[in-house]
Order: sequence, then structure tokens, then C-alpha cells
Amino acid sequence: MILYPAIDLKDGQAVRLLRGDMEKSTVFNDSPADQARAFVDAGCQWLHLVDLNGAFAGQPVNGAAVEAILAACPGVPAQLGGGIRDMATIEAWLDKGLQRVILGTVAVENPALVRAAAKAFPGQVAVGIDARKGRVATKGWAEETDVMADDLARSFEDAGVAAIIYTDIDRDGAMGGPNVAATEALARAVSIPVIASGGVSSLDDLIALRDTGVISGAISGRALYDGALDLRTALDALA
Repeated sequence: MILYPAIDLKDGQAVRLLRGDMEKSTVFNDSPADQARAFVDAGCQWLHLVDLNGAFAGQPVNGAAVEAILAACPGVPAQLGGGIRDMATIEAWLDKGLQRVILGTVAVENPALVRAAAKAFPGQVAVGIDARKGRVATKGWAEETDVMADDLARSFEDAGVAAIIYTDIDRDGAMGGPNVAATEALARAVSIPVIASGGVSSLDDLIALRDTGVISGAISGRALYDGALDLRTALDALA
């Protein structure tokens, strides 16, 4: 199982939100590129990036910070979500060196785009499914839908997407542990690799996710910044 350290970008800084609330953000590093280098120095295999402002704006906002991270860490693949809602933006980001784009809002509003992108860029398009009590939320988690997470995941079963990033919004940034049961159920419902996000805050959480045998990755943010989870120790344990 791959551990993805998260760098959430707001106003050019590396922050963490509590349950997706932009008004409840904590700045952890003024230099996202320096933060990325620290994660890479600890041995991470991937970086998980989120343009928080972009998720609300519907277009890239923290592009300069993302490009600085890519320049600082050329040997480590990175995936990015937030504000990626058209083919031109997808293509532009992949051209700039991102390994993978994460499509969230458009997966609900324009699934045809997801399918077209996955076909055009094999292995480089993931779907972000963010849910509260099983229902998908979009536009930076600001709008809740009647779409169920497992139904949305199944709808892309034949689309060729590289991964599904499943976030339980009520767990995100709350340091209360991930929703292992829901994530495992989703992973068993589809053949697409599923990456867990939201609430991953201890080595025990990572082991519990790994030991399901069906979850391919986990994203952790606040626990790494707060020191509750040591990245190097976690990577060694998963290895």
C-alpha cells in the first residue's frame, strides 16, 4: 500500500482544513515546495496535492505553488486535484509534469469528460469521490448531491481510470481515524484501485487499511504535520 503525504494549497501556502471548511484552516508551511522536499527526503513514493482555492473557483488558482513543487521534486510523481474541470486544464497540467490529475466535481457533472480524459491519457486520470454519509459532495465539498459514492465508482468501472480517491469528509482533518469499513466496501465493489483519504492519523490506521488487502493507498496530511505520524517510520512499516 502506498502512503501519499498530502499538501493542501490555499493562498499559496500549505494548509490543512477541518472537515473541508475553508474558514477552519491551519497554515503549516509558507513554502509548499519546501514541504514537498521534506516529504521526499523522508522517502515518500508519491505526493498528493490539492488546490483548495481551485476547487471552489472551478479553475486552477495555486498553479505557481504546484509548479514550484514539481520543480523541487522532479523524481517523485505527484497527483493533483482541485479546479480541474476541462480537457485543456487536464492536458496543461500533465504537460507540466504532473503524473496524475484527480477529477472530482466533473465526475458527477460531466462523466463523459472523465471517460474522454482517461482514454486520452491512460493511467493518468483518477476520480476523486468525496462523501458525507455515503453521498457525494462537489465544488470543494460545498454542495451535496443525491449521488451515492459506490454508484459513482461503479459507473466508471469500464472507463480506464487509474484510481479512485475516496474521502470521508466528516473524518478529514479531524484526527479521528479513517472510515475503514466504507473504504473497504468501496474497494471491494469495483476493480479500480481505491486510495483512502480522510482521518488517517496513526500507524494503526495505516495498518488497518493495508490489512483489508484491497485498499491500494492512503493519504495523510494533518497527522504528518502535527507529528502524530512520522512519515519515515510509516513508510518503513508499510514496506
